[in-house]
Amino acid sequence: MRFKERFRTRAAWGAVLAAAALIACGPAGHTAVPALATASATASAGATPTATASPTAWDSPLPHPIIIADRGNSRIIEVTPDKQVVWTFPAPGGLPAGQSFVGGDDAFFTPGGGQIISNEEMNGTIAIIDYATRQVVWQYGHPGVEDYRPGFLNYPDDAYLLPDGVVAVSDIRNCRELFINQQKQVVAEWGQAAHCTSDPPKYLSSPNGDTPLPNGDLLITEINGGAGDSRAVRITRDGQVVWNVRIPDVFYGSDAQLLPDGDILTVDYSRPGKIVIFNPATGKIDWEYKPASGEAMLDHPSIAEALPNGNILVSDDYRDRLVVIDRATKAIVWQYGHTDVAGTAPGFLNTPDGMDSDVYHHLGGH
Repeated sequence: MRFKERFRTRAAWGAVLAAAALIACGPAGHTAVPALATASATASAGATPTATASPTAWDSPLPHPIIIADRGNSRIIEVTPDKQVVWTFPAPGGLPAGQSFVGGDDAFFTPGGGQIISNEEMNGTIAIIDYATRQVVWQYGHPGVEDYRPGFLNYPDDAYLLPDGVVAVSDIRNCRELFINQQKQVVAEWGQAAHCTSDPPKYLSSPNGDTPLPNGDLLITEINGGAGDSRAVRITRDGQVVWNVRIPDVFYGSDAQLLPDGDILTVDYSRPGKIVIFNPATGKIDWEYKPASGEAMLDHPSIAEALPNGNILVSDDYRDRLVVIDRATKAIVWQYGHTDVAGTAPGFLNTPDGMDSDVYHHLGGH
């Protein structure tokens, strides 16, 4: 079995993160993340949308545009609720010499929306991309080389830029969670390479998610063998376990998210796939989506996001689509991608593996 090939929306808490300052440029010889794009810098980028404090929500089952990590096409695209592609990376013309982007399988906005961070799981790298210029401004790892030594990764997943400028990443096959500063130094580590057992934070069992929470804690997802014992573990930044629970009715847990009411939203990266919302205190399932066949069935979903309108957005990887599911009726009410048909043309995806809602840029809304 291959490792995961992967309320995510910061709409509920984006303002908290956006208020934090990003770390300044590091010393000579290190590429550091620049300051968030100013209005004038964004305008100079031509077609790049301008940032706004309160972008207008759309009258749609999908209330905001989304960026999609289209892994099979080695690209990130931004799609509006009316299914228009308004931003792409790499930019037309490709990347400058010395830069690479291969199979990016997650894409998350950094605090404030000025950059996008993406992990290239099967390429062993992390990249931070400036939204306005569409250039890689920071990279960690050695492309195409899997290792545990300093500067290397082995199937990195769910990279996030935290408000203090540190990058958190789940290094799946090395069974560890790394915290990397802008000078590319590992400043903290949970787990240990070659010790893939579940005893957090000393040891981690194939972590594939590390969602930052508003108070600074991280919600770690452990695959833990992918045999029905996946776990969600809430850990403080100083390494104290708040709680550690088994994810119910899931064979291969992926990317657990903490909802505002305290429930956990996660998916089962299997066929048929599932979406599960459960109470971590009791283990009780409060909502579940698990059609076993037909158009509604999911095939290796990697991440789900609770939208502000109550709908659930999910990346349905092996069916080459993203869908929005009405939580009350469990009907698919929005879709981007053609079911079971991979492609590069507008309207098509190829094994999409991650997404994030754009609550930062004004791209319309009606």
